[in-house]
Amino acid sequence: MAKNKTLFFCSACGNEQTKWVGQCPACREWNTFVEAPDNKITPGKKNNSGNTMVMRQTLRDVDMEAEDRISTGINELDRVLGGGIVTGSLILVGGDPGIGKSTLLLQMCRNLTDTGHSVLYVSGEESLRQIKLRADRIGTFSDELKLLCTTDVNNVVSQIYDMMPRVVIIDSIQTMYNDSVDSQTGSVSQVRETTQTLLRIAKEQNISIFIIGHVTKEGTVAGPRMLEHMVDTVLYFEGENTSFFRILRSVKNRFGSTNEIGVFEMVKSGLKEVSNPSEHMLEGMPEGEPGSVVTCVMEGTRPIMLEVQALVCQTNFNMPRRTAAGTDYNRVNLLMAVMEKRMGIHLSGCDCYINVAGGMKINDPSLDLSIIATIMSGFSNRPLPEKTMVFGEVGLTGEVRAVSNAAARVNEAVKLGYRLLIVPKACIKQIKHERLDDEVKITGIENIRELRDII
Repeated sequence: MAKNKTLFFCSACGNEQTKWVGQCPACREWNTFVEAPDNKITPGKKNNSGNTMVMRQTLRDVDMEAEDRISTGINELDRVLGGGIVTGSLILVGGDPGIGKSTLLLQMCRNLTDTGHSVLYVSGEESLRQIKLRADRIGTFSDELKLLCTTDVNNVVSQIYDMMPRVVIIDSIQTMYNDSVDSQTGSVSQVRETTQTLLRIAKEQNISIFIIGHVTKEGTVAGPRMLEHMVDTVLYFEGENTSFFRILRSVKNRFGSTNEIGVFEMVKSGLKEVSNPSEHMLEGMPEGEPGSVVTCVMEGTRPIMLEVQALVCQTNFNMPRRTAAGTDYNRVNLLMAVMEKRMGIHLSGCDCYINVAGGMKINDPSLDLSIIATIMSGFSNRPLPEKTMVFGEVGLTGEVRAVSNAAARVNEAVKLGYRLLIVPKACIKQIKHERLDDEVKITGIENIRELRDII
């Protein structure tokens, strides 16, 4: 008898090898290869993809009609998708357990069915009773929503062809099982083949399919990384379980921009849209307290106002303690070293705690100047002038460098009533074209030493 052949797949990028290796030669990750049977189709065996002949075309023969989009009824979700759901697209939604993926998609199903679109919700993790309990919290649903609890991909495919819905939800892709693949549920082969089957149905039948994916402890979708390459759109749900705010971020989008985010707030009835995130982030901010500075960062194309806090106190240990919540810890240490060298502020004997209020994780370099300003304010125990906003990137020599979208940041601050804006001097040219009130004072600085005269 012929011996069954096996292949080894990299769980990070999907690279195939005939034997196990410690480091993937493609993505250079360690200990990511898993064993899976070789399910190549032998001659004479029928392939599910069929044998339809596809003819080649020239560029001028390609139809350039606009994509048919379906509104989800959720403005923040439509923004991230690029204007709505594109017919025939395959969308991957990832996020930590309990972050709200199933809740958001169930709310989307309610809006779609209210407008007459048929939706099939396939769950491989929850029973019909569990879905019903969540749906009762959200509201009432029409009969256009059909539920299916199964893990058999063949059953899902037959139900899709029988119902022909406009939108299909798969919750989750790691629970689906294809009996033609001889491996366990959730393995690399199962996830890959199941996604390939759903991709073919989406393109051939013009059915929009959402698949929910589990994430690993590193925050990436579990299974082969090639899963993200196969789908049209990849959305990630971010947020802390202790925070009410959730951010839906587009990592990949073939039909729209990847520079958009959607902000939601977790409430009892589900996820509520946050149309003005800046106002929500600054709620409860103390007035006239040292160690508190307001800044404006860019999340995609949307400016968001945030409060950066610093607590600086004398240390009781031989080595001072440094903590950063919401920003890069190493970046904070670097900025403190720049302050000691360029400004002569001795922080070597002080503990320093930095916090970005609101639970967001910010990597925008424009946060640098606000971190330095709040450390100076906390160290000197002097608050910044009332209604002050600070942003700018800081280099190792203490220079304040320009940042992108300076005019959008200034407009957001003025809209919320801020009157003293400390910005990089190189950004003044961008801001001069904006029409601002006479009460607004914009101060451009070239070096962090100029902050001494302001604080």
